[in-house]
Amino acid sequence: MDGSFLIDISALYRNIQKYFDKTMARYDIGSGQLIFLFLINEHEGITMNEVSRIGEVDKGTTTKSIQKLIEQDYVQSRTDENDRRVKRLYTTQRASEIMSTLYDLRNECRLKLGMNADFDSFEKLLSRITTNSRMFLNPEPLYSGIRIGGLQKMTLLDYPGKVAATIFTGGCNFKCPYCHNRDLVFVPDNYEFYDPDDVLAYLEKRRGILDGVCITGGEPLIQDGLTDFIRAIKSMDYLVKLDTNGYYPDRLKEIAETGMIDCVAMDIKNSPQRYAETVGLNQDVFRIEKIRESVEYLKKGTVEYEFRTTVSREFHTRDDLVEIARWIRGCRHYYLQQYNDGPNVIQPGWSAYSEEEMKELLEAVREFVPEAELRGVKEG
Repeated sequence: MDGSFLIDISALYRNIQKYFDKTMARYDIGSGQLIFLFLINEHEGITMNEVSRIGEVDKGTTTKSIQKLIEQDYVQSRTDENDRRVKRLYTTQRASEIMSTLYDLRNECRLKLGMNADFDSFEKLLSRITTNSRMFLNPEPLYSGIRIGGLQKMTLLDYPGKVAATIFTGGCNFKCPYCHNRDLVFVPDNYEFYDPDDVLAYLEKRRGILDGVCITGGEPLIQDGLTDFIRAIKSMDYLVKLDTNGYYPDRLKEIAETGMIDCVAMDIKNSPQRYAETVGLNQDVFRIEKIRESVEYLKKGTVEYEFRTTVSREFHTRDDLVEIARWIRGCRHYYLQQYNDGPNVIQPGWSAYSEEEMKELLEAVREFVPEAELRGVKEG
C-alpha cells in the first residue's frame, strides 16, 4: 500500500466541502455548519453538548458554528423550563423554509458521488470503517462513563488542610431525607453533566496551585470508570480524597489498595438500628453488614481515613450518637457535623442542634472516641 487512501479521504472531504460551500452560498451557510443544522432539525431541543457528542466535533467548533446559525436566525437557544442551567436548541421559521432544499442538496451530492459505483456497498463499508476508527484509532478513555454532576473549582473545606477542587459525581444508592444534593441523588432527565476531559483539563491548568482533589457525590463508588479517572488525576501529582457512604466495601477495598487514594471520608449515617431509616431505604432491602465491613476495613489503616456523622435533631439522639461511637471506637478520626438546611434538600423540614448542644453531644461521644471533634458548627 502506498498510503493513497489518505489522499483519497482528504480529497473526498475537500470536494464535498467545496460542493456544499458553493451550493449553499445563497443561504450564507457554510459546509461546516450543515451537520449542526441537520442535527438540530432532527433532534429539536438538543443541547450543545449533545450536538458535540453525536457529531464527534470539539466543543469550540460546535459553539462557534451554532452561534453563527443563531446570528443568522436559523437556530434559536431557549432555557429549559425545568432547569434554567440547561440551554436547548431549536430551528427557526427561517430554517424551516429551506430545510427541504438542504436535504435535496444532500441527496444530490450522494447521487453524484455514487455515479458508476456501488454506493450502497460503499456506505456500508464506510460505516464499518468509521466504527473501527472510533474503536481502534481514537478509543474513548475508560473513564468516559463517569457522570460528573458538579465541580467546585477551589475549596479550603472539603479536603482539610489542603487547597483542593471538589468533583461531584451524579447518582446515589441512598436517599437520605436530609441530603442537600437532591439533583445528584435523583439526577433529572435533563441534567447537564460535565465532560470528564474538560474537568481533567481544568486540573491540568491548576497544577501547582491546587494540592488535591476531593471526589464526592452522590456516591462515587457506583461510577463506571472511577479508578481510571482517579488514575488520570494522580498522573498530575494531586492528592486524592474519596468521600463514600461505605455501602460497597469490595469496591472500596479495590480502589484503596491501588494506592491512588490518599484519604477516605466515610459517612456513618446513624446507629445500626436506625441506619435504614436514615438513608431512606426499606429495612428489608438495606444490609448493615456492608457498612460494618467498610468500617472494619478502614480501621485497619490501609489508607488514611475519617468517619463523620451529619447530625440532625430529628434523626440523631444522644443515645444514637453514643451507639455510633461505641461501634467505631478505636478509629483514628471521627467528626460530628452540624446539619445545615438548604434549598436542595430531598425532604425539607429538618433542624440542627445548637452550638452548645453539639458540644454536649461531642462530650458524650468522647467516652468511646476520645479524639472526636466537631466540624462546621455555627456559633450561637
